[in-house]
Amino acid sequence: MKEQIEKIQNEALEKICAAKDLKELNDIRVKYLGKKGELTSVLRGMGSVSPEERPIIGALVNTCKDELEEKISEKEKELQELELQEKLEKEQIDITLPSQKIKRGSKHPLNRVIEEVEDLFVSMGYDVVSGPELETDEYCFERLNLPKGHPARDMQDSFYITTEHLLRTQTSAVQARTMMANEEKTPIRVIVPGKTFRREDDATHSHQFNQVEGLVIDKNISLADLKGTLEVFMKKMLGQNTELRFRPSYFPFTEPSYEVDVTCFKCGGKGCNLCKQTGWIELLGSGIVHPNVLRMNGYDPDKYSGFAFGVGLDRLAMFKYGITDIRLLYQNDVRFLKQFDRKDEENEIKY
Repeated sequence: MKEQIEKIQNEALEKICAAKDLKELNDIRVKYLGKKGELTSVLRGMGSVSPEERPIIGALVNTCKDELEEKISEKEKELQELELQEKLEKEQIDITLPSQKIKRGSKHPLNRVIEEVEDLFVSMGYDVVSGPELETDEYCFERLNLPKGHPARDMQDSFYITTEHLLRTQTSAVQARTMMANEEKTPIRVIVPGKTFRREDDATHSHQFNQVEGLVIDKNISLADLKGTLEVFMKKMLGQNTELRFRPSYFPFTEPSYEVDVTCFKCGGKGCNLCKQTGWIELLGSGIVHPNVLRMNGYDPDKYSGFAFGVGLDRLAMFKYGITDIRLLYQNDVRFLKQFDRKDEENEIKY
């Protein structure tokens, strides 16, 4: 058995020295040192050896095993270095070649508009606040002067979860929450950007869309303050040549209420197919906060007044970038999104 062990050792050492790659070396390891390897087979045959020789044979096998493992480790390092050297020689980089342009992501046009609106109003002293998208009927309707059974509720096409909870139909719900949270009833100047939900889905409407609500409450607030604020807002977003037109309208939470039109961004007010030859496009709703809304939310309408406005951010993005289908904003098509990098740079230069 000693002669057999020596033969295995010499044969293994010879093959280890002759190994040309890591795969061949690993095959040698398995053949001689694996669970079914030749040295393991010798140990399994120890039952036929006399008790006096077993310690000697066992020690001899362990010595052989240690030597083979050491030689395999040395050979493995040698082959790894050779492999690395060959790889470096084959994969030399020509630093004189022109580099490849790395594709980079860009901000979504809707996010661009939201950030621009927030930056503008923060610079004017407004706070940016938010509220829950799953809203109660109380804050979404009742505290905004729309009691149960009010006919204006039918215009909302709401997603009700329970009889008292629904996905908010407008960010105006945060008006009431902001007023109620202001325990000292001090002046308020906030905007509320966020998602809203209605049962609508076509080229210009979506069942989920984004709005920004503006609310100002203070003493001696008038329609002139609302008009001045909206003029700054629209000129910043759509260009300095943008003009506004206020049309009397009806909203339960404001009185008086106005629809606000802006000059058509496509024809500049001359009349085209987009504005139906009128030169104007309807963009947002606004008005003076209704005394009932002030009263229900803790403000004395004899001391305080305010204005509110709400505009669809999706619609604003469509006007700003000339997008004809609102559904493009939610498809995340890279071909559509990548064109706004350059457009945004042009807008920054222009405005």
